[in-house]
Amino acid sequence: MSQVIPILRIFDYTKTIQFYVDWLGFEIVWEHKPEGNPVYMKISKGDAVIDLSEHHGDCSPGAKIIIADFKGLKAFHSELATKNYKYMNPGLERAEWNPDILMMTVIDPFYNQLTFEEKI
Repeated sequence: MSQVIPILRIFDYTKTIQFYVDWLGFEIVWEHKPEGNPVYMKISKGDAVIDLSEHHGDCSPGAKIIIADFKGLKAFHSELATKNYKYMNPGLERAEWNPDILMMTVIDPFYNQLTFEEKI
């Protein structure tokens, strides 16, 4: 099966790194960062792969993606809490439609939502 990779719109490189790399722990797989031009990068955390783009034609801000089958969500939530990221303090909740699914939603500085889900 082919892999689907979402593209999320970003507007500020420094805020992007603070949120996705420093706080959430994604790694930069590669980035295209020509001087004076919009940035495009690929990030990953485990099997989750996301592209981030400053290019206005690629996508609109305010998207929502689900990162399903995330392993160790409670530990990941605790790890994030220790980092004291002042713009986000997510909680854990059970999915309304399935109490066996634990979820955590974070909102990036550009209004994109990432929901991490783990079946418990």
